[in-house]
Order: sequence, then C-alpha cells, then structure tokens
Amino acid sequence: MKCKICTSVSQRAFSAKMLEKYEIQYYLCGTCGFLQTETPYWLEESYGSAISAFDTGLIARNIGLSKKVSALVYFLFDHKASFLDYAGGYGVFTRLMRDAGFDFYWHDPYSQNLVARGFEYDGTAEIDLITTFESFEHFTDPLAELEKMMAISGNILFSTELLPTPVPPPGSWWYYGFEHGQHVSFYSRETLRYLAAKLGVSVYSYGSTLHLFTSRKINPKAFYFVMKFRKILLGYVSRSMKSKTLDDMHYLQSRMLN
Repeated sequence: MKCKICTSVSQRAFSAKMLEKYEIQYYLCGTCGFLQTETPYWLEESYGSAISAFDTGLIARNIGLSKKVSALVYFLFDHKASFLDYAGGYGVFTRLMRDAGFDFYWHDPYSQNLVARGFEYDGTAEIDLITTFESFEHFTDPLAELEKMMAISGNILFSTELLPTPVPPPGSWWYYGFEHGQHVSFYSRETLRYLAAKLGVSVYSYGSTLHLFTSRKINPKAFYFVMKFRKILLGYVSRSMKSKTLDDMHYLQSRMLN
C-alpha cells in the first residue's frame, strides 16, 4: 500500500477488529514512520455522530486546551489578530477562546456549530494561526487537509498522540480507537519532521500530544517555557485580555434585529 504522506510503499504492520466486526489491515511506512489503515470503507458507520459517544472528555479537554492556547497565542503570536479553529466540532473551543478575549472563528463542514454561531469563518479574515485538535488522526487524506490549512495560514497548532516506537500491538494502545473506528492516520515524530520539511515550515512539539507547524522563527526554549509555565502566565493573560462574551451577545442581537 502506498504511504499517504511520502508515497513510499508501506508494509503491513498488523490487523485488528474495528467496530467489533471488521478485520482491518494497518500499514507502516518505513520511510516517514506513518501508520495508516486500509481504505476506510467503514467511516460512514463510525460517524453516526460528529462526536464519538465514547468521548466523555470533550469538555474537559477543550477547557485545558483553551488555557494552553491562550498562553501560546498571547506570548508567541499577535494576540490581537484573528484565529481559526479548523475542524471545530460543535464550536466549544471557539467559544472558550472568544470568552477569553481572542478573536477566534469556527470551521467544520462535517459538524453543526452549536455554541459559536455567528462566528463561522467566511474566508475573508486574515488568520494568524489555525488550531485543529483531535483531527489529524481522522484525516483520510492528510496532505490535502494540510494544503487547505496552509492556504489559510502558515501556522498550525494541532493535537494528535504520536505513534510510539516500536509500533504498539493491537490492544496495547488506546489511541487506535478500534471501538469507534474514526482514527485512521497515525503520525510518528519522523512523520512530523517529514511533513514540516515538505511544507517548508518548522515543527515544535510539547510532549507527545501538542504540536506546532509554523513559518515563523520561534525559539524552541520560548515555546517550551510558555507551555510549561502556562498556569503562571495565564494570570497575566486573563488580566490583559477583555472577554468577548457580552460583546458577542450584543453583536448577535443586533444582527437579528437588522
């Protein structure tokens, strides 16, 4: 099977039962370390809901991410600029970031915007940074999705759990997501380095989960410092930013009246 990242020939790594019924083959690329499933014919069944019923950590995860991103955006980007949450689900993260005072917008063609309505991305705003969380592992065509994002901004902050080395056998790594069948693409550190070189950007990671592709020159120590000490820095950020909660309500009310 051809690797979706570097087009090298991927070798069969293992097979596993998806959704308790389908025996699925997984293929590992020896060149860039990308692991992918066979052609995912089961996705329509997997996506009966935009959010998996097993995802009990949805709200807690978005709250935690909003704190990390608030610190990162304030200290390493232009905090007065506009930002986009790509594959934004129900709009929870966009709403949290606007509540924190940042000009965030929402985009997701596969989900209904429930809590950030009125702040959909229309393609006109200049976007300083894209955020996209828990989406990379869902991409059936990662390069195409990255090209779409890079056409909007050269800076992409994303989360995905990196593939350990050696590749974990089925049943020993929760991130495979066999029970819901939505995870079809898995990235190693080598995969991210390959993608960064292909896109002409730098890549930074904080742990195995949070990653940044950026066209900017950022001191790796600054990136690590902001992430590690974000809880201390957030006090300053919250005092410096003005929440958009009430302003957004007034904006939406005026739009309804006009």
